[in-house]
Amino acid sequence: MWLKVLAKPPPSLSFFPTVRENDLTMEHSKPSRLVVGITGATGTIFGVRLLQMLHGSGVETHLVLSKWGARTLLHETSYTVKDVQSLATQSYGATDQGAAISSGSFVTLGMVVAPCSMRTLAAIAHGLGDNLIHRAADVVLKERRKLVLVVRESPFHEIHLENMLKLARMGVVILPPVPAFYNNPQNLEDIVNHITMRAIDQFDIHLDVMNRWDGVLLDQKRAQRESE
Repeated sequence: MWLKVLAKPPPSLSFFPTVRENDLTMEHSKPSRLVVGITGATGTIFGVRLLQMLHGSGVETHLVLSKWGARTLLHETSYTVKDVQSLATQSYGATDQGAAISSGSFVTLGMVVAPCSMRTLAAIAHGLGDNLIHRAADVVLKERRKLVLVVRESPFHEIHLENMLKLARMGVVILPPVPAFYNNPQNLEDIVNHITMRAIDQFDIHLDVMNRWDGVLLDQKRAQRESE
């Protein structure tokens, strides 16, 4: 819970505007900002779909698209960089180290990197902050907020796995875009939607864009429909 307390300043700080003691107030608010990083790994559609799902939801999205993320976007999808930036509440350049999301005082729900390249994974795991995606992720870690990495590589070698394990031990959610088939996807879009929905779930934002597991097998549902 985010608390802001306004009280009478001590004498040594009298240059601040005076607040009477009986004006003491406490404000409760929950941040509704989510930082979104899109890197150069294959699967930029996951970042795009996440922005589409959150667009108009009341959750502010703060986007950083890396140089190679932009290149992969053009190769894999029909979207332009401007198309994707227009889906976000605020968009930042990858080299803009002075952006609001570079500071822990800019309160957010956390950050999702979708997709997350192995270079970005390594930079985050080792505390490097040479671009805004890396820096924003480092801020999320130091502030103990939620960080979700939709890691995209196959197969993984030992260094990849060690970096993921290191971050998982720090509380980072490692969420490879592995498809589920229990919800009987009918096309690729269904698979993308389900994976993206599960990533958003990690921030206690629940958008039921796809069927969730309800404990009933599909053959039982079919039999039930046939008997009706």
